[in-house]
Amino acid sequence: MSEEQLMRGRVYGADHEDADPGPRPGRSYRELVAGPLDGLLLDVTGWEPEELATGAALATEIGRYGAGGRACYAPRPADPRRWDWTGDTAG
Repeated sequence: MSEEQLMRGRVYGADHEDADPGPRPGRSYRELVAGPLDGLLLDVTGWEPEELATGAALATEIGRYGAGGRACYAPRPADPRRWDWTGDTAG
């Protein structure tokens, strides 16, 4: 994904009423690939290197466990700017 394509995406957690739910200049993002949050961008600005190496379990109502569930994503070894879905968890 090019930098231009990345900057067109929707950011995870952005308000659905936001007229511009896309990424902001000066912030760092990871693209979420597959799973319930496929195609969204995760703002990782200020994250520690250990956090970036681990990935994240992100709250979502559209995963396997519904409200209170989380979708788990981990960095892709060959391309750490893309985080692959590894499954869902109940919380």
